[in-house]
Amino acid sequence: MNALAAVERFNMAFDDKDVDAVMAAMTADCVFEDTAPPDGVRHTGQAEVRAAWEKLFASSPEARFTAEEVVEAGDRVVIRWRYDYAGGHVRGVDLFRIRDGLVAEKFAYVKG
Repeated sequence: MNALAAVERFNMAFDDKDVDAVMAAMTADCVFEDTAPPDGVRHTGQAEVRAAWEKLFASSPEARFTAEEVVEAGDRVVIRWRYDYAGGHVRGVDLFRIRDGLVAEKFAYVKG
């Protein structure tokens, strides 16, 4: 599976807010860095990353990410996105690293 296909699989699960499918699209040693101010919080491994997704999905069940641009470069994918939630929206960028067809890293950055 190429990098773009791996991220598309991850994003479909993410859009469905299906934590089991999201985690199945990530490596055992996955890393997620969220956008919490000032520098984000680093979540490492399946248990920590799962807890971060569960918290995000529970806190904003109506929220939606929309990809505005996607760039693939080898084992990396960059997505420029818009996140719409009940009180408005923000824009940001995700940096993905893919290993063996799974998301190994997802680092999120937001404008603000």
